[in-house]
Amino acid sequence: MVGMATSRPIWRGHLRLALVSCPIALHSVVRGSSGLHFHLINPKTGHRVRMVSQDAETDEEVSRGDLVKGYEFEKDRYVLLDDDDFEQARIESSSTLTIGKFVDVGSIEPIFFDTSYYVAPDGKAGLDVFVVLRDAIRESHAAALSRVVISRRERAVAIIPSGKGLVCHTLHEPNDLWDASPLYEDIGDVRPEPDMVALATQLIERQNGKFQPDDTADRYEAKLREVIDAKLKGEGISPEEPSEPDRGNVIDLMAALKESLGQKAPPAPKKRARKRAS
Repeated sequence: MVGMATSRPIWRGHLRLALVSCPIALHSVVRGSSGLHFHLINPKTGHRVRMVSQDAETDEEVSRGDLVKGYEFEKDRYVLLDDDDFEQARIESSSTLTIGKFVDVGSIEPIFFDTSYYVAPDGKAGLDVFVVLRDAIRESHAAALSRVVISRRERAVAIIPSGKGLVCHTLHEPNDLWDASPLYEDIGDVRPEPDMVALATQLIERQNGKFQPDDTADRYEAKLREVIDAKLKGEGISPEEPSEPDRGNVIDLMAALKESLGQKAPPAPKKRARKRAS
């Protein structure tokens, strides 16, 4: 991971638990410059395509710097809001992360996690409070739930210890997520055979390891860089043919599991020859 010495805070305020508080700052976890970036090009001229902001009615080109935010209260009718209006809407979570309660980390479904931010001390004042809260949360094996206003929206967050600091994860609201129930209707009350689950568990244990940051490397981007380099050199590159998974039913799941474990599947019972009628 690249150092964050030049990272600028995206939010500054206080972390508070009851009557104890300390100044903190939130820093973005994700670097915006990572990965390949592409431009839209007119293939006839080789020139970049410029995106233009236009008035939807007059087609007049307008500068983004002159634009303001508007709320549509009726069809094609808007109330305009400026910075002063947004400032009037400030609430406590605009400047203070007040911990409301603690929950078991495992009780938060991963689908609720959205964006992550590093929580770091903002200056040396309150540093002792910060490390006490960090270690206390770590000892409790819990996530601290709070709320914060980022980009003019209040978000519920879960704060979890990470290394020497804390990480704040914004959480999706239930209405943000699709209901998964229709996707699993066909599963019903199907129960797997315990022996098969035991074999599958052995497979998992065999491939058990420790998570490494390199496990997340984008292999597609690496291949795409090879394609770009080859085109710059005027060379061609042969694409890898991805293997197509067999979408048919596994005839003998037990045999497949045992084969995966390197065990020989038991021989199939021989069919008895039918006696010919005399």
